[in-house]
Amino acid sequence: MYRHIISPMDADLERISYDDKEGIVARYLNNYEGIWHYHPEYEIVLNLKSNGTRIIGDSVELFEAGNFVIIAGNIPHAWNYYTGDSVFPEKHGIMVHFHESSLGDKLLSKHEMQEVRDLLKMAGRGVEFSSDDASKAQVYLEAMTESRGIDKIINFFNVLRVMCRAENKRLLCSHNYSASEDTGGNKRMSDVYTYLRENFFKPLTLNKVSAIAGMTPFAFSRFFKNQCGSGFVEYLNRLRTSKACYLLRETEFLIHDIALQCGFESISNFNKQFRKTEGVSPRTYRAQFR
Repeated sequence: MYRHIISPMDADLERISYDDKEGIVARYLNNYEGIWHYHPEYEIVLNLKSNGTRIIGDSVELFEAGNFVIIAGNIPHAWNYYTGDSVFPEKHGIMVHFHESSLGDKLLSKHEMQEVRDLLKMAGRGVEFSSDDASKAQVYLEAMTESRGIDKIINFFNVLRVMCRAENKRLLCSHNYSASEDTGGNKRMSDVYTYLRENFFKPLTLNKVSAIAGMTPFAFSRFFKNQCGSGFVEYLNRLRTSKACYLLRETEFLIHDIALQCGFESISNFNKQFRKTEGVSPRTYRAQFR
């Protein structure tokens, strides 16, 4: 089974120890999984009930029920759930972890496994699938949490088949993104991501955030872009816009108040950044869900 080497309360990236005797681990999610972490295993996540902001590498997006993704090992990621009372519904998602070696090098090298090899390669940037594909995979993922032995393996390969044959795969991380193995760099990014997640709604400056990483603003700007594939300001605006999308969809707050709650210093800047990210104005975005 999995065990936490670093406490989930710490800001450090969470390394996960993997027991190869189990091969493939499938479990329901019943609590908060929002720690910014990475691990060597591939990860499949199907969100069943909750919604929030999903961060995978340099990708920051909203997620909701039916969100279905696969990511390769060592890509930092977190699911930050939106909840007003901090109570999570039971079995709000299903998570699967597996090593590529669990499939076996000899089997993976066969011609019949070309689709799987392609899928695993794509997972290096994270892959999102449609809600239709999520529905197809759900029955097999649920069965994986209960089955053992060959039945579990058969269900797992059925999940892989759904993902391989999906017509609407979408890569999440930018083309120039690559997961860093630098422990020191990951420690800095862990501190920065945690700080941004907890303070994105406040006035933030490059000087203030670079101090969190213990770097000069110039060095931090280069470091952040190398780690994330996007500039600091661009990333911060995506994070703020992501939360604004949720508030526009799920609440009746005034647009001006949402802008302030999400850290935008003016309504004009909010409109500009929102259009840049979502392609429409905040008012038009909200109207789509009414």
